[in-house]
Amino acid sequence: MKDLPNSNDTLVIRTDFSDEADWTRICSEIEAPVGQFRAYVSFVSDLDFAGLSISALTCLAQRSPYRGSIMFIVDRVSLIDPEHPILVLDLAYEPGRTFRVISREMWNVENNLSLANMGFEEFADSVGTDGVFRGFPQT
Repeated sequence: MKDLPNSNDTLVIRTDFSDEADWTRICSEIEAPVGQFRAYVSFVSDLDFAGLSISALTCLAQRSPYRGSIMFIVDRVSLIDPEHPILVLDLAYEPGRTFRVISREMWNVENNLSLANMGFEEFADSVGTDGVFRGFPQT
């Protein structure tokens, strides 16, 4: 199995290769700035990662040169769900813990976790009943 690439940006790993157009659309959604914010990510579209489980990706991250605290995973659910909820995988605090995030909130997750402004659990504990983070409630 190939190692994950080393990157200063958070990795977005593609594990489902069933729809090229949806992959391209999701990448565009992720790259789109939200006001003055954007997610700092590197996209990885490599058939060696097709179909990998959370467990396999967690193990792969632990033995790879990549040292990010999280990774984003575009899987089958990300492609077929109209909101394109991307899977967020914790690699640092509770390796293997996940939640999903809609693309327009990825900047929030990526920026805050990469800078250690917030903890993974703050996002994971703020998901909807369907397990998807859509942002923090406005006060």
